[in-house]
Amino acid sequence: MNITHDTTDTGFLTGQFLVAMPGMADPRFHRAVIYMCAHTSENAMGLIVNKPMQDLRFTDILENLNIHPRSNNCQAIHVHRGGPVERQRGFVLHSADYQREGTLMLNERIALSATTEILKSIAEGDGPHRNLMALGYSGWGAGQLDEEIKRNAWMIVPADPELLFDGDFGCKWEHALAKLGIAPHMLSTQCGHA
Repeated sequence: MNITHDTTDTGFLTGQFLVAMPGMADPRFHRAVIYMCAHTSENAMGLIVNKPMQDLRFTDILENLNIHPRSNNCQAIHVHRGGPVERQRGFVLHSADYQREGTLMLNERIALSATTEILKSIAEGDGPHRNLMALGYSGWGAGQLDEEIKRNAWMIVPADPELLFDGDFGCKWEHALAKLGIAPHMLSTQCGHA
């Protein structure tokens, strides 16, 4: 997936949350909250931000890359299942206070990096103030995501750093819906047409 950012073709979903509706047929996206990193006429890419892996920690990734952490904060970093595409590829969503070569600014507050440089910076305690690591990503081809939204698979929710980096992963789906004033019991699993 090419994550270059063409501002002439940026869709309205870049920088927003996609929140899975209760009737989501794909179990990989059940109650998923996805931060959208890119949305163009050709493709869309996002990272699931509320499904931490139970069997893999950030320190495991550092050890595998022979990076020795100097910061105690590394123990608290969870690795999320970013999506079903390229599940071995790592991405770090982070606050915009960290910018290096290879960092993609998604907006004035959030950036994306997919290099080992950011992992080293975090391990040394020189990384971004806030971060979220994911393996794999969620991707859609031309028109695919738009069709899923029309079929009532996703809700679009304004994103903010507080919810994005919130460590309460079990409630992030509910909190995302609450931003729209919606309680989960209010949502139908059936889609209807007027």
